[in-house]
Amino acid sequence: MQRWLLLLLCIATTGIHAESIGLVGLFPGKAVLVIDGRAPRTYAVGSMVADGVRLTGVSDTSATLDEHGKRQLLAIGTHFSRGQSQGAPSITLQADSRGHFMAQGMINGLSMPMMVDTGASMVSMSAQDARRLGIDYQRGQRMFSNTANGVVPVFLVRLDTVRIGDLELNGVDGLVQEQGLPFALLGMSFLNRTVMQRDGQQMVLTKRY
Repeated sequence: MQRWLLLLLCIATTGIHAESIGLVGLFPGKAVLVIDGRAPRTYAVGSMVADGVRLTGVSDTSATLDEHGKRQLLAIGTHFSRGQSQGAPSITLQADSRGHFMAQGMINGLSMPMMVDTGASMVSMSAQDARRLGIDYQRGQRMFSNTANGVVPVFLVRLDTVRIGDLELNGVDGLVQEQGLPFALLGMSFLNRTVMQRDGQQMVLTKRY
């Protein structure tokens, strides 16, 4: 009997094979994570948060997890499901207090805050952000776009990669607006290549191609 109890104890304490890991808070060198819907818990950078998953870094807006050598970038309010690696990549976004779906993504390998905007025809960004990304946008095709500030000149560019969490697309059309945007807009040139599912305050984007 004691032998069986010892075996069960070993099984119960041999790591946590989490199916879902979400980010709900950030501190210097630490992240507050929700594992499989349980109570939030604070983890330090370098610690194992579940079986095979380690917290490898944090920033002001996101946390980076390593799952058996595969990096997962999470913004606050988002989570990933480990079973997703078996199928099409996807990410779940949580609406903020204004009802907007924000994400800390990456464009051409550099971090960029984004807002999902189905009214934007393409992924859009400011000229300042384009320069930070090393994009010579003025060599792109000059066009005009109707915005809340009226008709403004924009430049059509080709983005090598656009990534949110585990969902990455290559060769995405983008627009650069010289008058500036507070964050990038995740427009339809990206969203059209995903399946969008909204359930209340959550939106799931799943890669189609």
